[in-house]
Amino acid sequence: MNNKFNKLTLAAAVSAAVFTASTANAGGYQINEQSVSGQGYGHAGRSSNVNDATIVYGNPAGMSFLDRAQVTVGGTYLNVNTDIDNVQASRTLDSGVATGGAPTGTQIPVGGIPGSSDGDMVPGTLVPFAFYAQPVTDRLAFGFGVYAPFGSKTEYEDSFQGRYFGDYTEVTVMSAQPTVSYRLNDQWAVGAGVTYNKVDGELRRQLPSSAGFNAAGDIDSRVEGEDEAWGYNLGVIYQPVPETTFGLTYRSKVDYTLEGTFVARDPAGNVVRADDSASLDLTTPETVNFSLTQQMTDRLKLMFGASWVRWSHFDQILVQGGAGDTITQEPQNYSNAWAFATGGEYQLTPTLALRAGVTLDYTPTNDEDRSVRIPSDDRRIFSLGAGWSPTPDMTLDFAYSYLTERSTSLEQERSDLLASPATGGVPVGGATYAADYKNEAHGFGAQLTYRF
Repeated sequence: MNNKFNKLTLAAAVSAAVFTASTANAGGYQINEQSVSGQGYGHAGRSSNVNDATIVYGNPAGMSFLDRAQVTVGGTYLNVNTDIDNVQASRTLDSGVATGGAPTGTQIPVGGIPGSSDGDMVPGTLVPFAFYAQPVTDRLAFGFGVYAPFGSKTEYEDSFQGRYFGDYTEVTVMSAQPTVSYRLNDQWAVGAGVTYNKVDGELRRQLPSSAGFNAAGDIDSRVEGEDEAWGYNLGVIYQPVPETTFGLTYRSKVDYTLEGTFVARDPAGNVVRADDSASLDLTTPETVNFSLTQQMTDRLKLMFGASWVRWSHFDQILVQGGAGDTITQEPQNYSNAWAFATGGEYQLTPTLALRAGVTLDYTPTNDEDRSVRIPSDDRRIFSLGAGWSPTPDMTLDFAYSYLTERSTSLEQERSDLLASPATGGVPVGGATYAADYKNEAHGFGAQLTYRF
């Protein structure tokens, strides 16, 4: 493997580490798990329904509707199941090399890739959060939150037949958000927050050795990268009558420059190549959420919500070297995406509230660019929840969500494998991988709110 090949490997690895998504999350690589009380009704009233301190994330304007200080902590455990069917994985070789001649630049199939495609590549994951809200006056409130707005983890088996396109990814974005809210009058409230965001990522991918496409002899390549950046969010609530509440929230894009380090080792642990100079400009997208909460009776409230995410920021992966040269430039062509939710809450007794909701979440990916790292499609999510308040000061919330995803297919190919000095640095081998994916997920949430 020559230096150019390893730079390309590094670039692809850094990029994928940032943009890969767990199928349990919202569209793309976004995470919705910042409120278990909201999870119960499918987050339909994210911007308009004020239940507890998680409104710091849902809509900063909502804090001014809380009557006293409170803290909310909790998390959602995600269990994802994936079936992979109709797998076709092939090795390819330069047609000239295959016939004993010079490389021609044209790849031809020369056999299958040994291995397996078991599926269930997303480990069980807990997504935690914590929020605090404090009224300062009858109009002014302050809040603070710590949560994960983006993140994923995927881990295929060692012998995964698509391992040359990626077999392990872990990326985490953690945000800390101080927030203020001001109630202008009985009908209007506004809020704003600043977010400090930190991203950490690790990606692994296998490369065939000169001995061929054998999992036991593959070269393990991995990259780690991190960065931190600032963003903001804005919110407004309008309550024309006490029974009707409209909410609108805007969360800004966040710009990162991810610095990465790359190392590739053979099965004996020897370093084949290392590179610590690459940069990737990353923009996580802005989002807009609108929701309506309508109090139908003293016991029943209904909610509707719509979210829009500007995924079109992710139109390409552009990685540059230290001298400003282009290492790789790959089109992604994400499209802006919508999600819609409807749900309700019924106060069964003075201490027990029951919730339910349905969400339709549309994927920003497309058939041409879908990969083993993001093998997802449009989703339907069905949720149930309950809130129990044994005392006026404490509420325990629980929720369960079932996510089912439309079956999807992917086809990938690459021709940049098996490059070596013996071939003048020209890649002579490649791989293809095609399969059908079907994803489903279960989310189990619990949270505690204490008021004082």
